[in-house]
Amino acid sequence: MRIKNYLLLSMMVLCFAFAKAQRGIRVGYVDMEYILESVPEYQKASEQLEQRMQGWKTEIEKMESEIAQMETSLKNERVLLTKELIEEREEEIGIKRQALNDYQQKRFGAQGDFIKQKQQLIQPVQDQVFNEMQKIGEQKKYDMILERSETTMLYSDDRHDLSDDVLRAIGRTGKKADREERNQTRNTPVEDVKDEPYMSVQEAADRQEKVAAKEAIIDEKQAARAEKIRFRDSIKEARAREYQERREASIKERQRRKDSILAARKADKEKKENNNPPDNK
Repeated sequence: MRIKNYLLLSMMVLCFAFAKAQRGIRVGYVDMEYILESVPEYQKASEQLEQRMQGWKTEIEKMESEIAQMETSLKNERVLLTKELIEEREEEIGIKRQALNDYQQKRFGAQGDFIKQKQQLIQPVQDQVFNEMQKIGEQKKYDMILERSETTMLYSDDRHDLSDDVLRAIGRTGKKADREERNQTRNTPVEDVKDEPYMSVQEAADRQEKVAAKEAIIDEKQAARAEKIRFRDSIKEARAREYQERREASIKERQRRKDSILAARKADKEKKENNNPPDNK
């Protein structure tokens, strides 16, 4: 009987401890998109990247338009060109297309400039957020802190959103105008969290300027190469025009000779008819 009571008591203690442990788990989360929107340096650098991206898109559209014009020109002039000139023009179009594909991959590919520079902007903020989340987690006794965009949340209580706590910790003020109702139910701010100078995003912006300078040099070289290709194309077009002029002149000369021969034959025939009039019986 005593053994039975002891086992029952032990089971009750274990169940109580397990239930207490279950009730004691605390989970918080942060909204990384909201945090990024609240960091002015990130927004400024992001706008610069957006402008640069639009410039890249404009360059791509320009290259596509140039290729389309070359294809249309070849289609219209194909009947007038020799086989060698046609093959040469097709080769130039192929080179242009390859250059377009290379440029698209360089700017927007999986390892392209846009992805790399976007990551350079986000990474400094993510590092600061991660560091502050560790501090907040320890101070407020959170067992887990999740990132909202990377986690499927079927339901989340706003009081577990630590985004504004993180912003305060890194010395930034969130956009609270649209979150007043939410902030009324927030826990008290984290105590003893020091405001740290936020320079990482600015440093990232400085790096962006250096990258832009390098890209300007590359773009200048590409422009020089494009000018060289245009010069070569102008020579080819001049040769094509010269060939066409010679061809037209040759056709006119053959027609002139043909007309001259026909006129001579006609005159000779008329002369013979005049010298040998028909007999009138």
